[in-house]
Amino acid sequence: MLTDISRFRRFSRAVTSEVGALDTSFLGLGRPLGSARVLNAIGQGRSDVAEVRSYLGLDSGLMSRLLRSLEEEGLIEVSSDKQDGRRRQAKLTEAGKAAFADYERLSNERAADLLSGHSKPKALLEAMDLIASALGRQRWQFEERDPRDPECVYCLEEYYAELNRRFDIGFDVALSADPEAEDMLAPRGCFILCLSDGLPIGCVGLKGTDKGYAEIKRLWVSPAARGLGMAKRLMVEVEARARELGITLLRLDTNSKLPEAVKLYQTSGWTEIDRFNEDPYPDFFFEKAL
Repeated sequence: MLTDISRFRRFSRAVTSEVGALDTSFLGLGRPLGSARVLNAIGQGRSDVAEVRSYLGLDSGLMSRLLRSLEEEGLIEVSSDKQDGRRRQAKLTEAGKAAFADYERLSNERAADLLSGHSKPKALLEAMDLIASALGRQRWQFEERDPRDPECVYCLEEYYAELNRRFDIGFDVALSADPEAEDMLAPRGCFILCLSDGLPIGCVGLKGTDKGYAEIKRLWVSPAARGLGMAKRLMVEVEARARELGITLLRLDTNSKLPEAVKLYQTSGWTEIDRFNEDPYPDFFFEKAL
């Protein structure tokens, strides 16, 4: 009988086989997956050994063995941090850079082959996004960014597209009270991005005003990450940043076609108030004193 547990275990076996977790020569380059992942993490710009170990979830003993094997191959160099001798830094040698490039090429080719061989690649990618978001929730990163950065623009465009689908009259950002980017930059405000292994999956903005309050704007969570508590996390992050900026009163607006947003605000300390702007889209208005 096909049970939830048997389906989960079949999936685990398929992923283990596909990623080469048991191969002694990952992608045929002569090293196991563990060594390749450490090399990849360093090649992606993580030079602090403790950071690499935390990112990959490795214990110190295994991390030391993997580093030693890569050093012996002449692929990395490990040295003490000049600012803090207790910390170690790792960098790729020229041979390491070449090996990193080979792994990148082969990994990209494998991904392209899998997607091109599926009749519904978009559905496959959406399923992968859903799983990756769930498995990586303990490693979400929240970063303050310029809302004009490409990753932030991506999130905002996804947000606008979703409003256009869900609102009966559609959504035109030109008709909305869209904040200027400068209003969402410190010390006036902020824009917070949530990243899952480097990919943007959520955002929220804090718009500074000259009206005695600041506004929460553009709270969005990728469909792949919904139901995991990210919206609450984003709100905690942005409210904490507002306090740091000396803001004592927040307001926001939303639409009844976004019932999950309405419920979030109703259950997280926000008070419903009268309309405070002329934006044509919202029909719910909230306030919160910090």
